[in-house]
This record gives sequence, C-alpha cells and structure tokens, in this order.
Amino acid sequence: MTELSPGRARTAAPAVDEYRLGMCRNITTLRGLEPSATPTEIEAAALQYVRKVSGVQKPSTNTQAAIDEATEIIAAATTVLLGALPPRKVPPKTLPPLRRPEVQARLAKKAARQR
Repeated sequence: MTELSPGRARTAAPAVDEYRLGMCRNITTLRGLEPSATPTEIEAAALQYVRKVSGVQKPSTNTQAAIDEATEIIAAATTVLLGALPPRKVPPKTLPPLRRPEVQARLAKKAARQR
C-alpha cells in the first residue's frame, strides 16, 4: 500500500480545478467511451471518489495534500484498470460530466468571468 506524503504538490488541469466546485453523487462509467476517457476525466472521477469516501468536499490546508495524493494514486490505478480491461460491447449509458453540454457551458461561462 502506498503511503500518503503530506505537502506534495501537483498541478491539476483547469477543467478538473473547475470541476472541484461541485460534487456529484455518482461516479460515471469511463470504460467504453468513444473517444476513450481523457486523463482529465479520469482525474475528475478519481477526485469524486476521494471526496465521496473522505467526506471532504472543500479541502482545508490540513487535508489538501492527502486529498491530492489520494486523487493521484486513484487516477493512476484507474488508468491501469481501463487499459487492462477488454473493450465494452455496449457504450456507457451516461456521458461523464466533463463531456455534457451543460457542464461545458457552465465551465466556459466561469472561465470567461475569470478573464
């Protein structure tokens, strides 16, 4: 088992940073997407899992390093898992949040406001 090391910094993709603002109740299936799940989508799903399991929606300075480290570990494990599984015969029923038009519009609107 990998030990979490506090204070380890990493840079998240802008879309993942934006996605951190809202926590969904379900993690969307990534296997079988066309095109395949992106690293950003995998990281967003990993973050959702970590937030759900930990009960931490908005990390504090005391929890940020552990949340970041766990997200990185789970994203890496998810990437390995998706690469090792055989192709799906039927695509997932739902799109990951980062592919949904309403989420894309919300993220674009927020990015425009920050400029």
